[in-house]
Amino acid sequence: MRAEPADAGSRLDRFLAARLPQLSRARIQALVRSGHIRLNGAGAKPSQLLAAGDEIAVEVPVAAAPAEAVPQAIPLSVLYEDAQIIVVDKPHGLVVHPAAGNPDGTLVNALLHHCKGSLSGVGGVERPGIVHRLDKDTSGCLVAAKTDAAHRALVEAFSGRRVDKTYLAVVDGRPREASGRIVTHIDRHPADRQKMANVDPPRGREAITDYRVRGGRADANLVECRLHTGRTHQIRVHLKSLGTPILGDPIYAKPARQRHPSTRLMLHAWKLGFAHPTTGEPLAFEAPAPPEFGPWLADG
Repeated sequence: MRAEPADAGSRLDRFLAARLPQLSRARIQALVRSGHIRLNGAGAKPSQLLAAGDEIAVEVPVAAAPAEAVPQAIPLSVLYEDAQIIVVDKPHGLVVHPAAGNPDGTLVNALLHHCKGSLSGVGGVERPGIVHRLDKDTSGCLVAAKTDAAHRALVEAFSGRRVDKTYLAVVDGRPREASGRIVTHIDRHPADRQKMANVDPPRGREAITDYRVRGGRADANLVECRLHTGRTHQIRVHLKSLGTPILGDPIYAKPARQRHPSTRLMLHAWKLGFAHPTTGEPLAFEAPAPPEFGPWLADG
């Protein structure tokens, strides 16, 4: 893959983490150090800064893959499925792929059972088929790839901003402006590694969110968000920056002190649209808002 002018000055490991969401940053760093990721045909360091036009080659050896995820009969809400892709409505509380603390019982385990093992291997045996992720506590639309060709096409569509992503969030209070565009740079919080934060360029990566207040009440409002980028915790960070953190957010708010306490993160990946990776046909999907959103949908 090639670094674009907007990527100049970015660390190699951060650049790859944004474009290869199926690989953790720690794994990317290990692959760089072992020589399986090369910059302009030569070895590199994870912290090496990129220049426009740099060529990055990535090889993921089988030996570097962690223990294989196993199929598990976990119920799935399937919105669409064909020989190339599957789109599901991920429930709140379901982790997307196995990781430390969640070795099984994840969406990947459920997909392996449902698809009878027919998932793309690009993400490695721990994350087969995974093109993008939703936080454990976020519900809604998620697409997975069944073939390597579909996986590569979808990853390029996401990184090229050719995917329509619309979320619903219920926030504490009401944004001062009823609609607008939030443009910041987002990076890891300097003092709390669990959090992301808005930072001053050249740190971080550009994050763009359009939002519109759909209605509600003085203590909480339904906000529709359209993402033009896909940074970690982007909506959560951006809505907090308006002074209206999402209800039930344990990282960016104190749920017990919010004016309308919630037992879950009130964030839902409502709509997802993209071109089919094989046919090019425009596809659009909608995951119905969970019952917890009902009161605010009625107001909006």
